[in-house]
Amino acid sequence: MSEEHDYDLVIVGAGPAGSSAAFAAAKNGMRVALLEKENSIAETVRTSGVTWIQSIKEFGIPDDCYNPIKNFSFCSPNNEVTISDSVPRAAVLDVRKTYRWLAREAEKSGADVFVKTNINATVRDDKGDIRGVSSTGPKGKTTFYSKVVIDATGFASTVCKAMGFAIQWKRFGAGAEYEVKVENVDPDTWWLMVGKQYSPAGYAWIFPLGNNIVRIGVGVGKPESNIDPTQRLKEMMDKRIGPIKKLGKMTPMEFHYGLIPNDGLSRKTVFNNMILVGDSAGQANPLVLEGIRYAIKYGRVAGEVSANAIKSGNTDEKALYPYEATWRKEIESKINSAGKVQDRWIGLSDSDWDKELDIIKELKPEEFIDFIKAEFGLTNMIKLATHHPKLAVRQLFNLVKGK
Repeated sequence: MSEEHDYDLVIVGAGPAGSSAAFAAAKNGMRVALLEKENSIAETVRTSGVTWIQSIKEFGIPDDCYNPIKNFSFCSPNNEVTISDSVPRAAVLDVRKTYRWLAREAEKSGADVFVKTNINATVRDDKGDIRGVSSTGPKGKTTFYSKVVIDATGFASTVCKAMGFAIQWKRFGAGAEYEVKVENVDPDTWWLMVGKQYSPAGYAWIFPLGNNIVRIGVGVGKPESNIDPTQRLKEMMDKRIGPIKKLGKMTPMEFHYGLIPNDGLSRKTVFNNMILVGDSAGQANPLVLEGIRYAIKYGRVAGEVSANAIKSGNTDEKALYPYEATWRKEIESKINSAGKVQDRWIGLSDSDWDKELDIIKELKPEEFIDFIKAEFGLTNMIKLATHHPKLAVRQLFNLVKGK
């Protein structure tokens, strides 16, 4: 038995990008289907949930969905620094609660959400352009026809690959973490741990969620290292190295594993009747490999652009290009600059990292946040050059100033 549905817009993947696109398009009067393969929204958590207070306020995310962070501690093999602020500028999301809130907002705006829906093929018109997707779900085979399809399937890029528009990411980050109940933790402070004992091509972290719960994780760049992040994480927790030993008794509650693209903004993201958004588009900050804020922001842009194109009666690549023009103008140069810094960081020895922390501790809290967020605008560079005349700081930021 099979079913068919006809929508204006079909969105595959109900993560932050997909739900945000559904919300924006439905608000603009579109008939939207949001398809999710898991049994429920955010059934599986694949991210540590780091984001920024400024973005949270912009998106209207409720206060009970995150833990605010105002202190940033770094640990290398022989050095430790903390940048303390008077107000929180970063946050650790309750990922499951946040993603479900985003999906509910889409539903409240009129989008139809389908869970347990696995995409197995694309539907094409006589020109070979996408016109929907076919799936299997609780009711058997279901075909969803639409004027535009948004691929928000994350790292897998399911729809994009099925259309032959992309191959697998060549560079990516693999991250493993445990959500852990601990005896001692400062809920205002996150830890980033760098050096070979933590990760040969990446970093480890302790991110507090409040209520004596933390996420302890390790990320490893691929193909730069063949280390298994899950095994490295287990070794770190067993040996209680670095600041992990300060946590006291630890009781693991949940395990998370995820992949995030690190190829920069290398993909074209608009085609006839189709848009890529979030991790499918490679929209991630290379410095700490976070992209939730980009997924939400440009998911909304994708939904609005799709709605405008559908209303105009033209959904070809040119009609959808305002989406790509928007994100390229806003973040392309920043992500390219962050990639230069990341390339430098990957090559650092343990002793280099000890010195690097001495550079980082010179930064004011707002400067540190701009740096870690990859906000590498000309104004930021001028401020840093003025406030930090030390040669080492100038050398670090020379990397991101371009020609």
